[in-house]
Amino acid sequence: MRLAILMSGVVCLASSAYADPHSVFGTFLTEDGESHIEILDCGNGSPCGRVVWVDPASIEDGTRPEDLKTRSGQDVLGLQILEGFTRKKRDWRGGTIYSPEEDKTYASRLKSKEDGSLQVKGCIGPICQTQVWGAVNASTDPSAGE
Repeated sequence: MRLAILMSGVVCLASSAYADPHSVFGTFLTEDGESHIEILDCGNGSPCGRVVWVDPASIEDGTRPEDLKTRSGQDVLGLQILEGFTRKKRDWRGGTIYSPEEDKTYASRLKSKEDGSLQVKGCIGPICQTQVWGAVNASTDPSAGE
C-alpha cells in the first residue's frame, strides 16, 4: 500500500514538472489565426516575442506580409511585441504586449498550459483580456521556409 502511495506521488510530481508554467518559449499561432509569434530568450532568461509570420489572407487591402506596417510605420514582420517579463511563482508578469493593429502597448502576463499552448493576457489596470495561442508544429509551419 505504501508503495502505491509513493508511486502515485512520483507520477504527480512528474506530471507537474511537464506542465511548467514558465516554458513559454517557442512559436505560437495567435488566437485569431492570423500570425505566428516566436518567443525566445531576451538574453537575460526572460521571454521576448516577435512576429515571424502573417497570413496573407488576413490582410484586407492585399498588402504583402513583408510590406505590412504598423500605424507608426514599423515593419510588422520581425516586430517585437512581447518584452519585459519577470518570472513569478506561477507565470511571467510585469511585461508588455504591443498590438500593431491598435498601435498600443498593454501590461501582459504569460503562462504555458499543459497542452503546450500559451495563455496570454493583455491588461489595462485590473481589466485583462485573455487569449490562448496554440503551439506551432514545425512540420506544418508556413513560415518555416521563409
